[in-house]
Order: sequence, then structure tokens, then C-alpha cells
Amino acid sequence: MPLAHNGHVSDDQRKPGDRHRPVLEGVAALVAVGLVVGLILTGVALAGTRLLGLGEAASAGGTSTERESMYVPRPKKTTDPDGPLITLHTESAQKKGKADSSANAKKAEKKPKKAEKEVITLSAGQTTVASFGQIDLTGIYPGGEGAVLQVQRFESGAWADFEATIPVSGETFSTYVQTGVSGVNRFRVIDRSTGKTSNEVRITVR
Repeated sequence: MPLAHNGHVSDDQRKPGDRHRPVLEGVAALVAVGLVVGLILTGVALAGTRLLGLGEAASAGGTSTERESMYVPRPKKTTDPDGPLITLHTESAQKKGKADSSANAKKAEKKPKKAEKEVITLSAGQTTVASFGQIDLTGIYPGGEGAVLQVQRFESGAWADFEATIPVSGETFSTYVQTGVSGVNRFRVIDRSTGKTSNEVRITVR
């Protein structure tokens, strides 16, 4: 076989099978690389599905024993609860609460009125009198029929008994007093049997 000038066999001198061999080797190398890449991608995909729990879900539904363990029990009739029931805060409950509050408020208003009726009311017929002038005292004492009221005057920072008493008849009373103490004189009456007192009246003595 003749040799080329550089000592190698020329392309014209090679056999036809030798010329196609590099192409086949290149194709085989590409196929091998593709298989390796495909195996790597498949492994990555399987690992991703296991992390997301998809693999466990698939395996959980694969066995018949695990599928049989998932069932819905038959409903059973329950007994009435023994404990207290929970009351929901509804609009009707709010209205009922408001009604109860208003009713309680009305009751609270009525109590002072009832107490006021039992208070002794005192009035003076004069506001200014001369020294030893007549001072007419009258009043009403509900529920005080037959009581004897003591007249008191405010002296030296305290209430002191005045020399006058008033019997209650028909739940009313009346009397008069006289004093020579000039200036403003403050009077009231007291029922010593009950401790109830009247309002005070002020009379100026000149």
C-alpha cells in the first residue's frame, strides 16, 4: 500500500468502513450522555415527589389493608346532655336584657318615692317674726298616726330639744313656738320612737 509523503495513510487509501467509524462513535457517545442525563433527571424527580409527600400518598393507597382501615362509622343516637346548655347572645336576648334593665331601673325609682312618702314634712307659717313672735309649725307624717314629735332647734352646731311637742292626728300635726333669740333660727321635728326626722325650716327673728 503506497504511503503519503507525511508517513500516514491518506483518506483515499482508507477503507470505506474506516471512514464512517468516527461518526458512529460520536453518535454512540451522544446516546450514552443522553441516557446518563435522563437517569439523573429521573432521580431528581423521584426525590422531589418524595419531599412533597406525593410518593407516600401513592404508596398509602396501594395496599388493600390500609384502604380497608378507612371507613365512616354508622351514626348513633346520642343522649341528652346533663350539663347546662350554652345560650347564644342573640338579638332577642339583648332585647330581653334591656327590658330587664329598664324594669329594674323603674323598681329602683319607685323605692325612693315610697321612702319619701314616709318622711316627715315640716312647714313654717312665717319666715320673719319679731322677738317672741308666734311661729306656726305644721306638717304631714304618713304612717305616723298617734306619734308624738319633739321640736328641735339647731344650737351650737347640734340639734337640741325645744320646749314643745306635737301629737300626730290623721297623719298631720300643728303647733306654734316663740323665741327671743335674734337672727336665723332653724327648727325641725323628730319621732324618737322611730328616729325619723323632718326637714328643717328657717325663721328670722328680729
